[in-house]
Amino acid sequence: MATETVSARPSGGWISALNTRHHRTALNLYMLIVLGHWAEHIAQAIQIYVLGWPLSEARGVLGLPFPWLVTSEWMHYGYALLMLIGLILLRHGFTGRSRTWWNISLGIQVWHHFEHLLLLSQAISGYHLLGRPTVTSIIQLLIPRVELHLFYNTLVFVPMVVAMVLHRRPRASERSLMRCTCAVAHQW
Repeated sequence: MATETVSARPSGGWISALNTRHHRTALNLYMLIVLGHWAEHIAQAIQIYVLGWPLSEARGVLGLPFPWLVTSEWMHYGYALLMLIGLILLRHGFTGRSRTWWNISLGIQVWHHFEHLLLLSQAISGYHLLGRPTVTSIIQLLIPRVELHLFYNTLVFVPMVVAMVLHRRPRASERSLMRCTCAVAHQW
């Protein structure tokens, strides 16, 4: 009669590890990247709306010494893709209410990624949406680019933060389904 060996390590390779024993570390690293990106957008908004800089000079923090970063559709697309991949890879570590909120963030990022893919495609091809003089996303037809990116990042960020708070403080039924150590200890 064969006996089944139960391993203390989760099966499924590195993706499984991201959602179990390394979930907290991966989420913290992911959030650090997200907050760095937010800092750039906030710095640019301050440069425009508080300091009164012209749009062409308001490049955030990194864009001042490296102006090509702001104008590079590859860089913007790369970040949108990184966000999408992170939301997908870390999704399976969430349960219950936190999973619902993470999925909302993921759904919004799918659209945000599509918009950046559209911008990158225009930059590569030289053909701009509706004959516009510059690369233009669909929603950018209604909202200027700086404000639109603040809006998109807010739409993705808020449900992501809600998901992370709920994930750290799960209900008992959600805690029992968790395979990671992200939940804070009971505080009675």
